[in-house]
Formats: sequence, structure tokens, C-alpha cells
Amino acid sequence: MDLNDEDLIRRVVEDGDQRAYAQLVRRYQSQLRFSLRQLCNGDQGLADDMAQEAFIKAYKALPAFRGDARFSTWLYRIAYNLVMSHKRKNAPEVDQEAVDRAQAEESVEEAHQLGMARDLNSAMGELSDAQRQAVHLCMQRGFSHEEAATIMKLPLGTVKSHVNRARAKLQSLLQPWREEVAGG
Repeated sequence: MDLNDEDLIRRVVEDGDQRAYAQLVRRYQSQLRFSLRQLCNGDQGLADDMAQEAFIKAYKALPAFRGDARFSTWLYRIAYNLVMSHKRKNAPEVDQEAVDRAQAEESVEEAHQLGMARDLNSAMGELSDAQRQAVHLCMQRGFSHEEAATIMKLPLGTVKSHVNRARAKLQSLLQPWREEVAGG
């Protein structure tokens, strides 16, 4: 029998039922790990570590879960906080001149050969962290704007603004590619 999240949470909190929590983990681990890989720039090991830590933190904090948001939203918020904390602790200093030199050396021919995936990743890199995260949560993971606002701890209007600005910027950045495809 598949229980809903609320029943599983109640069993964990009231009865100490670890099997119920294991079912919650199974239910959300794949989605969470996928999202964390996006937030961790494809680093699967780091994403797995962050997911494990998020599930541990969630388990310990489960008695304090109020149910104001869905369990998945609450869990993503915990994971998001862990990743942001990790990034702050481990942020390298960027040598912008070296980045600019490397970009200047890349030939136009190489850019064409790498195709749309690279162009999209590059365009996503032009977005602010907040815009990229809002796009990921709303457009790739399917969270509503309200849920993304809860996860990111931002006002709803700010999340909507991040998504709209990101869309406009992506359309602008990808316009040359779209014209090339349409013309070719």
C-alpha cells in the first residue's frame, strides 16, 4: 500500500518508523539528485553527497515539519541551502582576464561544431545564479513559481521576475542560433 507523504511523515514522527522514511527517500531521491547535479554544475559526487546530507537533515528536522509546503518543496529547500552554503565556502576567485582570453581564443568553427547543447549551457551561464536556479526549478523540475519561491526563500514576484528575465535573456542570446537553424 502506497501511503501519501503526510501519512509517512506521521509514521516517522509518531512511531519512529524508519521504513516510512525510507519510502520517502525512495520517492524523492532520483528527482533530488538530478536537481542537485544541476545546482552542482554536473558534479555527480558532490550532488550525491548533498542529497545524502539533505535527507539526513530532513530526517532530523522532520518533527519540526509544519506541512505549510509539500514535503518535496521542504526537502528541496534544505538541499538548496546545503548547496548554496557549500558554494559560499568553496567559491574560488575568478580570474576574469583569463576567462576573457580563453573565450577569445575559441574559434567560431569550434562553437558551431559543439551545437545547441553547448550554446544553451553557455547562455545559461550568462544568467545570474538566481535566474538559473529559478529556471531550473520552474522550467526543468516543474515546480510552481510559489514552490520555487519557498525553496529559494524569495518573494513570489522576485522568482517570477527571475524566470521572465531569464527567458528574455535566453531568447536574446540564442537568437543567432535560431536564425542560423532557420536559414540553414
